[in-house]
Amino acid sequence: MDKSIIQLVDELPSDNITVKVLKALDYVAPGQWNNLVGFDNSIRAITGETNPQVIQQIRDRAIVLYHDPQQGYQAAIKLYQTIDSADTAMATAALANKVGEKIGFLSFLSKITPKADVTQTIDLVLKVAVEIIAFSKLNGIPQPNPQEFVNTLTNNYKDASLMRMVALVCLDGVLPLGPDFLSKIQEVISGANTDAIAQNPIFSSINNFLPGSNPSDKVGFITQGFNSVQGWMNNLVSKTGVTPQSIFSHLGNFIQMADDNLDFVAAFLDQTTNYYEHTGIQTVARSLILQAHTLVKQEVQEQPPTSRAIKTDNDRYAEGTKVEVWDSEDEEWYKATVEQVKGNRYFIQYSGYDSSDNEWVEEDDIRIRDRHSSDDGEYRVGQKVKVWDEEEEEWYSATIGKIKSQQYFVHYIGYDSSYDEWVDEEEVC
Repeated sequence: MDKSIIQLVDELPSDNITVKVLKALDYVAPGQWNNLVGFDNSIRAITGETNPQVIQQIRDRAIVLYHDPQQGYQAAIKLYQTIDSADTAMATAALANKVGEKIGFLSFLSKITPKADVTQTIDLVLKVAVEIIAFSKLNGIPQPNPQEFVNTLTNNYKDASLMRMVALVCLDGVLPLGPDFLSKIQEVISGANTDAIAQNPIFSSINNFLPGSNPSDKVGFITQGFNSVQGWMNNLVSKTGVTPQSIFSHLGNFIQMADDNLDFVAAFLDQTTNYYEHTGIQTVARSLILQAHTLVKQEVQEQPPTSRAIKTDNDRYAEGTKVEVWDSEDEEWYKATVEQVKGNRYFIQYSGYDSSDNEWVEEDDIRIRDRHSSDDGEYRVGQKVKVWDEEEEEWYSATIGKIKSQQYFVHYIGYDSSYDEWVDEEEVC
C-alpha cells in the first residue's frame, strides 16, 4: 500500500545528505527553501494557524483531497518518486569502486565511472518532462503544457518548487556537463535518434506518464519541454554566475570532500540524494495544505453565526452540551446532556430517561448532537460516527471526510491516515 501524504511528510528527514546538498545550493536561490518536515508543522508554517482544532480540520480535509484521483496529488508524488528511483539506479552503475578515498564518510565505495554526456542529458531532460507533467496535475491542467509551465516557472515558482529546479540546473546540468551544458544537451538531443532515448531505463520508468501514443510522440514532448525551459535555465546561470567550481565549493561547506573531480562528485550526488522526491513531497504538501485551508475557512464562514466558534478539546463537551452517546449493546446513539466533566470522562443525563440511567462515559463514545443535510440527509462531512469492522467484529470511532452517494470516506480516530478508507452506508452508524 502506498504511503499517505501525512506519512510521507512526517518521514521527511530533517538532516541527511539530500538536505545538506540543498542547503549548500541556498546561495543560488537565497532564502527560498526551508526544509519543512512533519505534516502538522507544515500546516502551521504554511497557513499560520495555531488552533489545534483548525489544524486537525485542515489535516482531515487534506487526507480526503489527497485520495481524490481528480486532484492529481497522488499522481504528482508518484512522478517525483519514480524519476528519483530510476535516476538513483542509473547513478549506481556509475559508482563502481573506491569512493571511500574520495569522500571521507563513505568508506564502503571505491571507484567512480562518470556518466556519459548522453546519459546525463537524458536524465536532465526527463526530469524537466516530469516537472511539467506534475505541475499540470497539481494545477488541474488536463494536458501537460510546457509553455504554461515555463510562464509559472519564470514568475511564480518559489519555495521547494524553485529549489528543485535550481538543483536540477546545478546538479544535473552545470556540475557534470560544465558551464555550456545547455549547448551540450541541445547537441545530444538533436543528434540522438528516438530509439536511443526510448531504450533508456529512466525513460522506461516514466513512459506511461508521458503524453503521446508512440515513442516518437513522447520524445517529441520531452524535446519540446526542454526547449521551453532553456531560456529560464540560461537566465538563472547568467544571473547567479553559478559555475561547477562554485557549486563544488559550497558543497564543501556541508559535505567533506577530498577530490575536486566534478564528474565524480556529480555522479556521487545522483546516487546518494533524492532531491526530486524530497522537494516534490514538500511541493505537493504545500499545495494540498493551501487548498485544504481554503476549504476549511469557507466551511467555517458558511456555518450559522452561533456555530462558527471552533471549540478546543477542553470545551467541546462542556457541561450543558447537548451530545449523543454510543450504546455498544444496542449499537445506537442516544441523545443526552453533559452534566459533569472529569478529564476525558463525562457524566451524562439521557434525554427522556430518569436519573437512574445517568452514567460516566468515555470521550470515544460521545459526539456533538449536530446533524446537517448531506447526500442522504443523515450524515455530513466532519461528523463523528461508528464504523463496523466485519473481520474484527467491532465498532470503531471515525470521522467522515467525504461523501459520495451511499459511500463514506472515513478517518479512524486514534489511527494514522494509512487506515483511511471508503465504507458503505450499512457499515456506518
